Amino acid sequence: MVALSLQGVQASPAQPQCQRPSSRGGRAAGVIRIRCGIAEPSGEPAPLGQKTRYNDGIFEKAFMTLFARKMEKFADPPAPAGKARENKGWWDWGYDYESFVDVSRRVMQRRSRIQQQQVVREVLLSMLPPGAPAQFRKLFPPTKWAAEFNAALTVPFFDWLVGPSEVMEVEINGVKQKSGVHIKKCRYLENSGCVGMCVNMCKIPTQDFFTNEFGLPLTMTPSMSSCYY
Repeated sequence: MVALSLQGVQASPAQPQCQRPSSRGGRAAGVIRIRCGIAEPSGEPAPLGQKTRYNDGIFEKAFMTLFARKMEKFADPPAPAGKARENKGWWDWGYDYESFVDVSRRVMQRRSRIQQQQVVREVLLSMLPPGAPAQFRKLFPPTKWAAEFNAALTVPFFDWLVGPSEVMEVEINGVKQKSGVHIKKCRYLENSGCVGMCVNMCKIPTQDFFTNEFGLPLTMTPSMSSCYY
């Protein structure tokens, strides 16, 4: 499980924690759920101790390929068995999720934690047109509406990366808003099985990117038990 909280009001010195959906009544108030292409018979992530199976379509593979190719510029060369992938074109969908995670591992090699986080920042910036962060700040100032809108967008557009998630109500400095995102069983953490990858290739650089580049404070609270399967 990973909880994300976009803050649309003035943040307190202590980072707020996302609330989990209430177990009473089945679904928490204010929860919106999006189900991604899970291949499990139940349609839900596999229980802890088992690896979740996914049916990735063209949309998912396109994002895996895009991000992986951006990261390849910073990664160590792949093992000999993976060299054939280097010559694939952009439209060959040459990356599945396992190879995407493999690129992340190769980015980490021979780099410090700070250097790993800087690579992720460079990759995220490379996805945007020039001046995009400044425009984002104008369109989405740190208001309750902006935080809720971006939380809603996170659910459908990042299920390829983290698996199924849901928008949920959180409380920021006494103000309730639907700007929390509850990730049931993070796909990235589950497949990497590495706390260092979670923290340095996802949590810290993503928080920093939204907070400092976009001006929309973000808190991510991962549960490291998701990496054991």
